[in-house]
Amino acid sequence: MKNISLKLDNSVFGETEKILSRIKKPRNRYINEALVFYNKLQRRTLLERSLKKESDLVKSDSLEVLKEFENLDYAD
Repeated sequence: MKNISLKLDNSVFGETEKILSRIKKPRNRYINEALVFYNKLQRRTLLERSLKKESDLVKSDSLEVLKEFENLDYAD
């Protein structure tokens, strides 16, 4: 485990302490769980941006291929 020093806004610290007193969870565990959640959220956001960028790169080619398929004659 790594030790870190962390500065929190007073309001964030106060709200966290209130919640911790009610849920009976150690502060370190609570912060670790919060970071795990936030890291997942950020990875998902990064993946979304990457997929959007890649989708935009192939968008015109995809539309062109779709038009070609629409113009195919499927007569037997």
